[in-house]
Amino acid sequence: MSHSADATSAQAVPGFDALDDLCANVIRGLAMDGVQKADSGHPGMPMGMANVAHVIWSRFLRLNPRDANWFNRDRFVLSAGHGSMLLYSLLHLTGYALPMDELKAFRQLGSKTPGHPEHGHTEGVETTTGPLGQGFATGVGMALAEAFLAANYNRPGFDLVDHYVYAIVSDGDLEEGISHEAASLAGHLKLGKLIYYYDDNNISIDGPTSLSYSDNVPLRFEAYGWHVQTVSAYDMPAIAAATVAAQQVTDRPSLIVCKSHIAYGSPNKQDTSASHGAPLGAEEVRLTKQALGLPPDEYFWVPDEVYARYRQIGERGAQLEAAWNEQLAAYKAADAELGAAFQAQVLDHKLPEGWEEALPVWQPGDKIATRAASGKVLDAIGPRIPTLIGGSADLTPSNNTRFKGVADVKPGDFAGRYIRFGIREHAMGAMLNGMALHGGVHPYGGTFLVFSDYMRGAVRLTAIMRAPVIFVWTHDSVGVGEDGPTHQPVEHMLALRAIPGLVVLRPADANETAAAWRYALTHRDRPVALLLTRQGLTVMAGTEDHSRTARGGYVLADAADGRPDVILIAAGSEVNVAMAARDQLAAQNIAARVVSMPSWELFDAQDAAYRETVLPAAIKARVTVEAGVTLGWERYAGDAGAMVGIDRFGESGKGPAVMAYLGITPENVTQHALKVLGR
Repeated sequence: MSHSADATSAQAVPGFDALDDLCANVIRGLAMDGVQKADSGHPGMPMGMANVAHVIWSRFLRLNPRDANWFNRDRFVLSAGHGSMLLYSLLHLTGYALPMDELKAFRQLGSKTPGHPEHGHTEGVETTTGPLGQGFATGVGMALAEAFLAANYNRPGFDLVDHYVYAIVSDGDLEEGISHEAASLAGHLKLGKLIYYYDDNNISIDGPTSLSYSDNVPLRFEAYGWHVQTVSAYDMPAIAAATVAAQQVTDRPSLIVCKSHIAYGSPNKQDTSASHGAPLGAEEVRLTKQALGLPPDEYFWVPDEVYARYRQIGERGAQLEAAWNEQLAAYKAADAELGAAFQAQVLDHKLPEGWEEALPVWQPGDKIATRAASGKVLDAIGPRIPTLIGGSADLTPSNNTRFKGVADVKPGDFAGRYIRFGIREHAMGAMLNGMALHGGVHPYGGTFLVFSDYMRGAVRLTAIMRAPVIFVWTHDSVGVGEDGPTHQPVEHMLALRAIPGLVVLRPADANETAAAWRYALTHRDRPVALLLTRQGLTVMAGTEDHSRTARGGYVLADAADGRPDVILIAAGSEVNVAMAARDQLAAQNIAARVVSMPSWELFDAQDAAYRETVLPAAIKARVTVEAGVTLGWERYAGDAGAMVGIDRFGESGKGPAVMAYLGITPENVTQHALKVLGR
């Protein structure tokens, strides 16, 4: 049984009655009480959109509170994450693992109801939202993952992947630039399973949105290629009918503009910015409850009939998942090979046997840029990993992110595995998050390292959620040359390393690049960033052992007796520089150890005994080398060491000339080594 076949039709939507009105008002009461008790939060949005949310959850959402991770569930995203009490109320009422005591502990330390929804922290929360626009773009990624998996694994009579992505979005979401990027690409791709509800309440924190916002939103989204409707946020039959109409438009994403009132029902604060980010106040809560027909002196009040209505959703969800499991069993029986592939690749996220053996190996003396080596890795593993899907922000030839033989994802045709994100770095980052959170795929995306700044908001959320996204950032230093300081990253490596939970790998040569890809694909509990060069790098002996790269730092070359006079510590392209400096020092009878340090995070996670073997505390003479800001390298240089780096912006010129001009040379490293040795 397919979702599309049993999709709710206009005739199938049950009628609405007084109990539905009570359900919406109970949600308003919970939102008011939660914010009031916390003395912090945003009551206005949940109050304004309670009817819309009730319609979505009671009539359309296919989910199972008993199994929050059921693969074919609909995804619901509260992009307007400041209205988190709306989502928490719905999760509680529906029967997720969120008891009333957690609603009463809203915004308190250690509760399951933080100020903004957090994926992985609260059961049923599909993505972490807070920074406006992120949820909007993340939902687009979820819809793309659904479309890709459906195109590749569904078969006639077996629509195993067949669900919608619903989201509530706000004025703030639509004003943020990321929503423009994501909406444009969603419309271009014709993602018909995407249905968004716009909370059009004309109020922001500063006051009326007219202070700074006069977009014609319906026309804007029509121009993007979306299907657009407008309804009252309080006409539940109209909301349901608009949802049905949106489901029936299969070649366009849908925006349902919901004309709403912030803090709906509040006698004195409805339609005012005072209700946006502050409690209503005890007396206003009481007056509002009276106006809504709720017991004015009851707190966190939910009558039995409301619980009963919402628990029906849970019962329905359990039945839907049971039917889906039967369909999955029939699918496996009909095609054992495809069924096994779906189970392993999509549901279990297993990588096919033999993919690691396909990783290319380079010989010492070979010369190749790590961005090109990354492309060779993708050429080797892409055909072997059917769920590896990614793309580039309009820099495909430069990023080397498109592997041989792969087909593009095209408008309305989602069978391909290469995504043309266009010049939309910010949306790309959030969409990769959505794809990873959806599950069933291994997403990656590429652009120049300097443009990671555009993606930072999304990358930060990737790390918070520990989403398994692979970021491919090329042109990683002033070695890019002629494009000049605007395109030459110097602070970006440190900025990314400063994000907790993001593993940054800056490989020294082609073999370390293969090892970095291996690490990224075999660790699904964290995001990984690959920082890759434009310029060619000589492959060095000793880098072919992938386990060494996976430790973050290791001894690449050493003194003959293992007792060096000085330690040269470098990352990325500068390991080649350190190796050349080692030769220069050897000519002066100075023994140097070269440590390749592709990842601070991985090295710092090693036990103290291993780190001591690489960087013995007794050896104080150390020089760090990286073509970027030196801040942070002092942890390895120590008080007696030196740091060779670039604490300024770059210059326009040939890459080697710029590197030399800025002191990233073997000669400069040698001079610093002599200085720390007192020579």
